[in-house]
Amino acid sequence: MTQTSYIPPRPVPLPTTLSLLRVMWEGDGNLLSLLPRDAYTTDIGWLGWSRRSILIVNDPAQVRHILADPDGIFPKNDLMTGAVEPLIGESIFVSSGETWRRQRRMVAPAFSNLQLSRAFAAMDAAIDAREDALDRSAVEGEAVSVDLTMSWLTADVICRTVFSAPLAPGVAQDVYEDFKIFERSAAHVELKRLILAPAFEEIPQHERVLTACARIRQHLGTMVDPHLKDDADFDDIASAVVAARDPQTGERFTREELIDQLGVFFLAGHETSASALTWAFYIAATQPDILGRIRGEITEICGDGPVAFDHMPKLIYLRNFFKEVLRLYPPITFIPRVALKDCEIGGRRVKRGAMIMVTPWTLQRHRKLWKNAETFDPDRWMPERADDIPKDAYIPFGLGPRICVGAAFASVEAALILARLLRRYDFTVTGTAKIRPVARLTTRPQDPIHATLTRRA
Repeated sequence: MTQTSYIPPRPVPLPTTLSLLRVMWEGDGNLLSLLPRDAYTTDIGWLGWSRRSILIVNDPAQVRHILADPDGIFPKNDLMTGAVEPLIGESIFVSSGETWRRQRRMVAPAFSNLQLSRAFAAMDAAIDAREDALDRSAVEGEAVSVDLTMSWLTADVICRTVFSAPLAPGVAQDVYEDFKIFERSAAHVELKRLILAPAFEEIPQHERVLTACARIRQHLGTMVDPHLKDDADFDDIASAVVAARDPQTGERFTREELIDQLGVFFLAGHETSASALTWAFYIAATQPDILGRIRGEITEICGDGPVAFDHMPKLIYLRNFFKEVLRLYPPITFIPRVALKDCEIGGRRVKRGAMIMVTPWTLQRHRKLWKNAETFDPDRWMPERADDIPKDAYIPFGLGPRICVGAAFASVEAALILARLLRRYDFTVTGTAKIRPVARLTTRPQDPIHATLTRRA
């Protein structure tokens, strides 16, 4: 078992004041640059100065309490929910209280129908289609955007599993570009609003953001509408959500509510996976020892035949590799909450309206919790090193009652995509010295990662 000392791209943490000045100087809405050096070592502490106060929480026990929220006083942060409302409405991703409980009652049965063995065939078909395009790029020696490729592929997987149809031509490109506009320009990443705006203030959005959100929702409506016809005959997640009734009132979702709920599945289900897979392919392409172990395991388990569903639990190193990617590059960088009333967290007095920042990025890189916290080491996930994994300090899918319902789906999807594409192609990344992670809503490279592909024998 080889040990790695590889430290992948990361921001250089600075003292609090310098971090603030850096964000102001860069002006690109990258919230990672705002995290000071202390954020990687403190258990609980105030994040600089702001009008409403921002408390960063890295203590695992307090993280569990906040995300479980037994008293209902830490809902999703109002700044974030106001920012994403034009995109996904008051969906299950942002709602709270009785509204969230109603939505959860109606949505949960749809995921009980999501048998991974059934979804696996749809994943396979999406990869088949993407390999055809990548083969052409490999023959022509054309560099591809890893970010766009992963966004396209994971969107196709979601379309086939949620809507029983392959991704329509042009939709992936449109959603990719519009989501970039949303992430870069949405009001929740504006430093002035983050620091100076009072709590619970209504958030006006920029016109270009509203236009981008409207285009995405139009695509979603096009995918939803066939499921609303009287003669519709589907057996998928969308049809289950369309047919869902509130067990207490008997009401169904309206068309707009369906776009809200299914929009969450589509956007979260492919954007978060695409984010993590982009970093996974970058690391595999630039670290030959790690790539060699991945390929050796694939050959040992799968041989030269298809990568099958039964192979998934046996690809141990590959799955550990992806776990380590999720640790260092959690797709959802921040899980913000807001205090609805005065309270106490870890001995700190917290006023109503304070922003409570649970940050997987710092929690999963915390230097007091993790050994060699910044080092990329898939072997830390081996059973014999179980003591190296701090309890409740690894939360790429969240924690508590709002944990991601698609976590198992995403893990199988990622393992299959990595196994098939890393076995088929050599990826040669260009411009590696300029790769820099940024965080707005998801953790992405600042600029797209480009690679040339070569078909392997």
